[in-house]
Amino acid sequence: MKDELNKSLITRLVKYQRVLRKLKSMGFVQVFSNNLADAIGVSPATVRKDFSLINVPGNKRGGYQIDTLTTDLGKVLGVTKDKDVILVGCGRIGHALMNYSEFAKEGIRIVAGFDANVLLHNDQASVPIYPMSEIRNYIVKHRIEVGVIAVPENSATQVFDEMIKAGIKGILNFTSVELKCHGRCERSSCPNRCSISNVNIGLELENIFHLVTMESRDRVSIDISQRIES
Repeated sequence: MKDELNKSLITRLVKYQRVLRKLKSMGFVQVFSNNLADAIGVSPATVRKDFSLINVPGNKRGGYQIDTLTTDLGKVLGVTKDKDVILVGCGRIGHALMNYSEFAKEGIRIVAGFDANVLLHNDQASVPIYPMSEIRNYIVKHRIEVGVIAVPENSATQVFDEMIKAGIKGILNFTSVELKCHGRCERSSCPNRCSISNVNIGLELENIFHLVTMESRDRVSIDISQRIES
């Protein structure tokens, strides 16, 4: 439960940071808790509580200086420099990620890709793509801590294990396989202390369809009830 709470807090802090960058680009120098709350869909009280937990000063009337708040959040999140990431699986999803321009605005750089398909190997590309046999040496040499997995389902676990053994500490998983550290330990007792975020696009879309269906049923029920009452 504690890890889940910490993850929720970190997610909100990252969202605040993105909103602050946007506001600064628009010329704003100050922001209030209700502005941040509206932007990410929480209450102003949650914003103030989050900032108090990380010892960021501010008040209801005076608000927050955007430059100062951005710096404070950067220190907490450890994002004072560019963040280098490797990508395993350079097919359609991987290719889209390598060409996603918004990463640069967040200080995120996909510095290398790895794939089993020899036809994709190109060490002269803007994001060089190497064979899987080179992944461990690359991770160690360049001290990479975060990786993205976008391989076919049947390769996910093998790639995951290889990345963890090489020293990767954080993984964003785009496969349909729910990855856990060796599949048998909780983070609190994990010798690797790795963080994993599983992004199952199919499941997320399925959830959206269910939510739309439930919302439609609710509207029909309300409409019927109103007709009966009238």
